[in-house]
Amino acid sequence: SDQLARYLDTFVYLKVPSIESVEAKDLMKTLSQQKNTMAVVSQGFFGYEGIRGESLLVYQEEDSGRIADLLGYEPDELSQDEQLIDISSILTTTFLNVFAQQIDNRLSYNAPKLLPNVQEILSEHLQQMPFTWELALKVNINYQVTDYSFNCNMILLIPETAITNIKHVLDRILEEF
Repeated sequence: SDQLARYLDTFVYLKVPSIESVEAKDLMKTLSQQKNTMAVVSQGFFGYEGIRGESLLVYQEEDSGRIADLLGYEPDELSQDEQLIDISSILTTTFLNVFAQQIDNRLSYNAPKLLPNVQEILSEHLQQMPFTWELALKVNINYQVTDYSFNCNMILLIPETAITNIKHVLDRILEEF
């Protein structure tokens, strides 16, 4: 949240992330329980040593109009969809770049993709991910930017094989320490 706060020049409140393993069949049920979901922006990431996953930024309807203020855009400068994609890319890359540094890795990113018709498109999108998974690590990060009354949730889906690879990297780092 420090890098994000510096970028936005405001205080960013970040709760301790909730982490749980989730089965592919249960993910849609979990995501559908999020109330007033307006849009989801998905962005894949991949790094060295088989570390990869998908970031889903979940936006609530009441926060959609606040993104232009948050990013300092003039009215009508960009469409709401473009604003969602911009803020999603910022949130995803700032968080994951710090994570990658901590595990001596470097990540690359796919272009962010807006999934506007959340329930139908998200289900289809999850089935077409570039990795297969039955079990994933769901890291739910709740960002709150208080000066702008803006909230969103980042859900990181990390497939089981990548989790194993992260464990190996962490073991190696701890051995060197």
